[in-house]
Amino acid sequence: MTILSLPGSSGSIDASPKRDISYFSNFYVLGLTLTAGIGGLLFGYDTGVISGALLYIRDDFAAVAENNILQETIVSMAIAGAIIGAAAGGWVNDAFGRKKATLLADIIFAIGSIVMCAAPDPYVLILGRFLVGLGIGVASVTAPVYIAEASPSEIRGGLVGINVLMITGGQFLSYLVNLAFTEVPGTWRWMLGVAALPAIIQFFLMLSLPESPRWLYLKNEKAQAITGLSKIYGPDRLEEEIDMLAAASEEDFHSKKNVGYLDVFKSKEMRLAFLAGAGLQAFQQFTGINTVMYYSPTIVQMAGFTSNQLALLLSLIVAAMNAAGTIVGISLIDRYGRRRLTLTSLTGVIVSLLILSGAFSLQQSFGVETGLSYEHNLHGSSGFNIGWFAVIGLALYIASFSPGMGPVPWAVNSEIYPEAYRGVCGGMSATVNWVSNLIVSQTFLSVVALVGTAWTFLIIAGFAVLAFVFVAIFVPETKGLNFEEVERLWKERAWGSEDTRQSLLI
Repeated sequence: MTILSLPGSSGSIDASPKRDISYFSNFYVLGLTLTAGIGGLLFGYDTGVISGALLYIRDDFAAVAENNILQETIVSMAIAGAIIGAAAGGWVNDAFGRKKATLLADIIFAIGSIVMCAAPDPYVLILGRFLVGLGIGVASVTAPVYIAEASPSEIRGGLVGINVLMITGGQFLSYLVNLAFTEVPGTWRWMLGVAALPAIIQFFLMLSLPESPRWLYLKNEKAQAITGLSKIYGPDRLEEEIDMLAAASEEDFHSKKNVGYLDVFKSKEMRLAFLAGAGLQAFQQFTGINTVMYYSPTIVQMAGFTSNQLALLLSLIVAAMNAAGTIVGISLIDRYGRRRLTLTSLTGVIVSLLILSGAFSLQQSFGVETGLSYEHNLHGSSGFNIGWFAVIGLALYIASFSPGMGPVPWAVNSEIYPEAYRGVCGGMSATVNWVSNLIVSQTFLSVVALVGTAWTFLIIAGFAVLAFVFVAIFVPETKGLNFEEVERLWKERAWGSEDTRQSLLI
């Protein structure tokens, strides 16, 4: 055994020997990851598609075009549904398993997509958005946990990152669909309706996959759990994994089998773990990612590019950069660690948000100082150059955010909680993510109207600075640790080293 020093923890813990494992070492695990990741694809597609569909929904429904609050409600009602779906999804995961939770999410999402496609008015559309959100909320909890529990610790971060790649890939796909249907009658209905297809595909693929072996072990179905683990690990590693599960104490597993939401706050180590996980999820949203992804076509038009098609094309480039950056993050997260990757990511986010703020401030100053109308400024040569400055700021933002703040919160939350708490805590932290998402998406256009675009991005930059400080203080490194080692990490953070704990007992 080797001794592994833990950044931000007191003392060190024994770490099991690490193997040289690649993402292609086991195609069964890779296939399971990609199948579960379709939930991320649904998540990402809905995030991206509504930004383009909203341009055409405004054209079809005059009430929507004349009311910013109604626009924000159409966008954010899916998030309201996701809050409920994520909160309930943690319980569904623990009570019925990761597989059944995924199947339930697919059914709800498909129904919601069909309702949106057929919506005769904005209010039925809002109902469909809510149903889709319920499905997304359950999937956002289930997919990372299902993947993490089937992943060797050496590549767990990258495999969970593939789920985030599916999210960003879904966003990219949504912009392709947006462009493909720009000249088709019923444009936005096609954009929203085709989302039912991947949900249906995942439903049938998941029927052939097993339940999470760790969940089965927790439910005392050990024979099935070992069968599942045998598909992931070779004979030597299989024995080691089974021993570690047994060492977690069957008695402890049974005593905590019915963990409730309030139980999370009854122990110091769980409070610390949840603070780190939920804090990362909140800051992922308050540092502005879904401001960009929900409203990127609108932001591009604010920058002076008034054509719907051009706005969607530039947004497609932004989405492609998001997916590419996520691939970079997958390659780095298990090599350089979650903490370093996040701090580096936030540094770039802060700089890019300051550039965006400066670009819109210059645009406003140019119009005021020269006495030009806003419309003239947007189409004039100087306004056009400033518009490109804003687009560059958006691109830099995505390049900085996507490798770190994109995948890390989901990876960390899939691995920092003990088995008995993983569903509940995962659901609670995902709920924090969606609540934060709702606050940002529901208020963005209103805040822009109140203080201006430049100040809005400056405020988001302030949140990014707070996020940097939070990660530096509260988030430890978990690279390469198995679940049992992570559990010991939080106990050491809460109570000090083993020697310290023994002295307290004397």
